[in-house]
Amino acid sequence: MSNQLPDYNPSGVGEVNGNLLGLPFDYESANLIVFAVPWEVTVSYGAGTANGPQRILDASIQLDLFDFDNPDGWKQGIYLVEIPEDILEKNHYYRNLAAQIIERLAQGKALTDTPDLTPVLTEINQASQQVNEWLFTQSQAAMNKGKRVAVIGGDHSSPLGYFQALAAKYPDFGILHIDAHADLRDAYEEFEFSHASIMFNAMKIPQISKLVQVGLRDICQDEVDMINQSNNRIVAYYDPAIKQKLYSGSTWMNLCEEIINHLPEYVYISFDVDGLDPKLCPTTGTPVPGGLELEQSFYLFRELVNSGRKIIGFDVCEVGDAEWDGNVGARIVYKLANLMDLSQRQQ
Repeated sequence: MSNQLPDYNPSGVGEVNGNLLGLPFDYESANLIVFAVPWEVTVSYGAGTANGPQRILDASIQLDLFDFDNPDGWKQGIYLVEIPEDILEKNHYYRNLAAQIIERLAQGKALTDTPDLTPVLTEINQASQQVNEWLFTQSQAAMNKGKRVAVIGGDHSSPLGYFQALAAKYPDFGILHIDAHADLRDAYEEFEFSHASIMFNAMKIPQISKLVQVGLRDICQDEVDMINQSNNRIVAYYDPAIKQKLYSGSTWMNLCEEIINHLPEYVYISFDVDGLDPKLCPTTGTPVPGGLELEQSFYLFRELVNSGRKIIGFDVCEVGDAEWDGNVGARIVYKLANLMDLSQRQQ
């Protein structure tokens, strides 16, 4: 594929070729391999994020390739592995089963009531674990070939297998987490791999030395307690506190510097789009008023790179099943790809 590059015009019309941004790369020639995980079995509010990867792919063709941070960033080679239809089909099947459990709990009844739903719960947890194992295997195989990896969800449970693959490679890394929610619930609604439990599960991985969460504004007491009792392993920047500081004269630059100072040299970015103002992602699974502007988040990531830290991977999750959400999601994926490339090329 790379031999096509001399003829490739980055200012031309985006070609619909099944790849992100219509770029002329395949698995072998690309440096960044992107895996789609169309999985949202445990979503408890709005559905549709399983179609997020397709929406991002469709919208990405409309993006211009010039990036102000990394004008030639596309040349790194970006390749989206074909969206796995089998995972999407299993998602629909298990989503319907999970709805029975969510409804039972909402009625205040036990899963062991008649009919007993505990075997259904076990089946769902096993299916989620299989998706995690699939992503772990795929991510590790790509990294073993010297490639970088990114993940597009699905709901926020999607990247867990990739966290585990990174933990097998890096003895110490941090997560910079953009989200309206802390996702620190222990098996939310009984689902071990719930979208609301991704960071609880991440904290079981000892190689993840730091979790810095930005934009939180919809949170339960148990999560606040977990943050407060983490001995600073988890650091939260709550959206109301961010706004309070900005309204009273603090600069976003100073706040970003403070946020970044908590992070180690190697950083993974986990981006749930509901961390943004919901005008940017109206059909995400659990929209919450407030949040960051898109450029505000990009400024934070840019400063992370300027600090000399290395972005070792990223995910973009909870993109809703709509054209506008796909457009915003595609811009986030491309920006993170370019900033990761920049961070890994700098000395």
